[in-house]
Amino acid sequence: MVTSSPAAPPRVVVVTGVSRFLGARVAARLAADPRVERVIGLDPLDPPPALAGLLADVELIRADARAASGAIAELGAEAVVHLAVTSAPDPNSGGRAAMKEQNVIGTMQLLAAAQGADRLRKLVVRSSTAAYGASFRDPAVFTEETEPRAVPRGSFARDILDIEGYVRGFRRRRPEVAATVLRFAPFLSSTAETSLTRYFAQPVIPTVLGRDARLQFVHVDDALEILHRSVVEDHPGTFNVAGAGVLALSQAVRRAGRISVPLPEGTLSSVAALARNVGIGQIGLDQIDLFVHGRVVDTSRLVKEFGFSPRTTAAAFDDFIHGHRTGQALNADRLAAAERAILDGIRRVRAAATQDQEHASS
Repeated sequence: MVTSSPAAPPRVVVVTGVSRFLGARVAARLAADPRVERVIGLDPLDPPPALAGLLADVELIRADARAASGAIAELGAEAVVHLAVTSAPDPNSGGRAAMKEQNVIGTMQLLAAAQGADRLRKLVVRSSTAAYGASFRDPAVFTEETEPRAVPRGSFARDILDIEGYVRGFRRRRPEVAATVLRFAPFLSSTAETSLTRYFAQPVIPTVLGRDARLQFVHVDDALEILHRSVVEDHPGTFNVAGAGVLALSQAVRRAGRISVPLPEGTLSSVAALARNVGIGQIGLDQIDLFVHGRVVDTSRLVKEFGFSPRTTAAAFDDFIHGHRTGQALNADRLAAAERAILDGIRRVRAAATQDQEHASS
């Protein structure tokens, strides 16, 4: 793959999904970068108090994808970062129908808006390694060119395939826009809260009898760094984003100090029901198939193009476990304070780099 030539960072960036963990942090870090003049967050919901403090320098517009058409063009967006993608249905917010409306229809409407934005030159879309599915026919390692061997059973994976299909259409219509698709492995860190972290945080973990899936994770901080670089640098293309190495499910359970309860493979619905009963929340077919078949991706394209290597899968998992053992995990106040400290550091480092560049050019 040919490495992209350097380009000036976009001055105006629109970020979707800023009422959630990932979107709020991406928007805050972009706003802390002195090279970016303006960051606008689009979301139909107000951010919760734990996130609102991080968005002091972000202009918030309460709007969904339907309203994005006018907003993106009127704001003069030079870059759009689409993070309003949810991985599990919320039974309290419309369930699967609402999830598909947001993921698939929302992305379609957003890309239609982006297509008509004359000043747009960069599009970054959150995707997932779930695009490869999970089945017994899978290769040992997926590359970005690998096609799914079967249509995924899970709703999230099917949504991801639709989303990437819309992005391919956008690329054909707007070839001058640098479109970056990031296929993230499941997120982990000491502060992240997902269905997967809740799964491993339980004292008893349901697994599948006779199966020991190979798993990969990506640390949230590394995902944030890749997303930031995707915006301020030019990296068009599709990239797998995961930590090097793998953990077998049995290894992960032992590292977490938990007890596994193997259940017959044929009773997948029982696995999901047990998961809900022990308080993990929504464990769907995407996660069940992952725990049965596993999924490992090649990240050599990412490392070569970005010049950045995420921490290993084992290191990401150990950070998650450390946070739970020390009581740091999921503490909103501590999380917000740590993130503010990180943002202050980013501002200082990048402001100093900008001044050095200005002095060198004068």
